[in-house]
Amino acid sequence: MINIGVIGYGYWGPNLVRSMFEASETNVVAVSDMREERLRLLHSRYPSVEVTTDYRHLLDNPEIDAIAIATPVHAHYELALQALQSGKHVLVEKPMTSTSEQARRLIDEAERRKLVLQVDHTFVYTGAVRKIKDLVASGKLGDIYYYDSTRINLGLFQRDVDVIWDLAVHDLAIMDYVLPFTPCAVAATGINHVRGGTENLAYLTMFFEENLIAHVNVNWLSPVKMRRTLIGGSKQMIVYDDMEPSEKVKVYDKGITVTSGTDSLYNALVGYRSGDMFAPQLEVAEALKVELQHFANCVETGATPITSGHAGLQVVRILESASLSMRQRGKLIELESDQSRICVGAA
Repeated sequence: MINIGVIGYGYWGPNLVRSMFEASETNVVAVSDMREERLRLLHSRYPSVEVTTDYRHLLDNPEIDAIAIATPVHAHYELALQALQSGKHVLVEKPMTSTSEQARRLIDEAERRKLVLQVDHTFVYTGAVRKIKDLVASGKLGDIYYYDSTRINLGLFQRDVDVIWDLAVHDLAIMDYVLPFTPCAVAATGINHVRGGTENLAYLTMFFEENLIAHVNVNWLSPVKMRRTLIGGSKQMIVYDDMEPSEKVKVYDKGITVTSGTDSLYNALVGYRSGDMFAPQLEVAEALKVELQHFANCVETGATPITSGHAGLQVVRILESASLSMRQRGKLIELESDQSRICVGAA
């Protein structure tokens, strides 16, 4: 069992504390938050937990092995850096940092001190996404053609990040986990409808060196909540609907077949294949509990987390470039400086 201190008891902090109490691998020693009313609420529910408005008490506590950070994004880097410098392992909420340079600095610090740095990309630990990972890796889908996601709802409006950094971060983490390729360019457009606020609606398109394209639609102004992803392959296709109470993942044996005509390539014949649909059995364990168990195991064994600092960096790199593209009304932004790389469809 590892002893954990939690910094931040706002939106996500209560979920972390609850799951840590329920998991046999973790023990919550102390929680820090700047708002005393939040600490009073926590203490009434978990009287054994030490509470403080000064997070440095957690860093100085020799009984604490790891720090979980559930604060606004702008505070992630400084808090995580101080925790690592205090010899604590770190679990940091998504997105990992505000810039890729900050993410690299945390990775270097963790590796130099041989500490675990894990990013809270919770969807990666769901039974649905893990099953999709297995299906893609098995080759049953064939060549991957596209990743298309709609992640929309009414609110919650965030003060320190736009809708891309709030919602698209989930799909970027999922893509990084399940797809065998990484994007080489991104274009994004978005708009803000609240004075003084950030973009509340956005569209991201990511290009790959392979014949693969990804598109993500995120929106805080939708009258309905949708969490639906389509992954198309040459052999099979997946529909992942996180709002479904059961059968969240459905695999369709549907697609096209292309044969060349006898006269020329322009006479290519497109045929349609329509087969069965099946819904694979999924693990039912709560993703956050699975993630915390994984974190505790990595701390105890020294293993590298699935959602390591490097995974967090990959997501932040794309978010940065998407924000830059959005400020320039959809200008294509290369994710690598090597101009010899050519993105299919991005020219």
